Amino acid sequence: MLTVEGLTAANLGPIDLSLGDREILALRGPSGAGKSLLLRALVDLDPSEGRVALDGVERAALPAPDWRRRVAYLPAESGWWADRVGEHFARPEEARPEIEALGLPGESLDWAVARLSTGEKQRLALVRALQQEPKVLLLDEPTSALDPEARDAVEALIRRQREAGRAILLVSHDHSQAERLADRVLEIEKGRLVGPAPGAAPGAEPRR
Repeated sequence: MLTVEGLTAANLGPIDLSLGDREILALRGPSGAGKSLLLRALVDLDPSEGRVALDGVERAALPAPDWRRRVAYLPAESGWWADRVGEHFARPEEARPEIEALGLPGESLDWAVARLSTGEKQRLALVRALQQEPKVLLLDEPTSALDPEARDAVEALIRRQREAGRAILLVSHDHSQAERLADRVLEIEKGRLVGPAPGAAPGAEPRR
């Protein structure tokens, strides 16, 4: 599904990587290792060189907004530009079931952004990203601000996205989360992939 060859950016690479259909790939490494840099480079937010393609379509062949709809990036701290939550959703009413599945009330769409906690922003931003109907999700610490109950709900949503046919690249400092969710776990150090994470099975065949 997603093919990366010779990707380089500031303090990153070269990176060769493939992400298969319905695969969850977890990326681990110490702070500053380049995890977020890699996600930003993949989605073309930072200048980079190399080949990145989705289902054979080159990233360079598409306008950046079109690429980012297909390859959706959810940063650890999401951006909010309007006063009300619902203004950030293309189809607010369709978002309510997923929002409620993540432990938030449907009326949170009517809330002021200023009242949101970090954890509420994380969950709402994930649902917002899914409204783009991406083929690939790039998730940067999507549960870092959540309590165990909310974390479990987000993990269940991530599994449903895999079942729906999406591929997911997940950055997580939570080693147990990576083991719970991922088909493969890779380690990154000093901007370079160094192979399977210690103690993680290679997981050559994605789980279904």
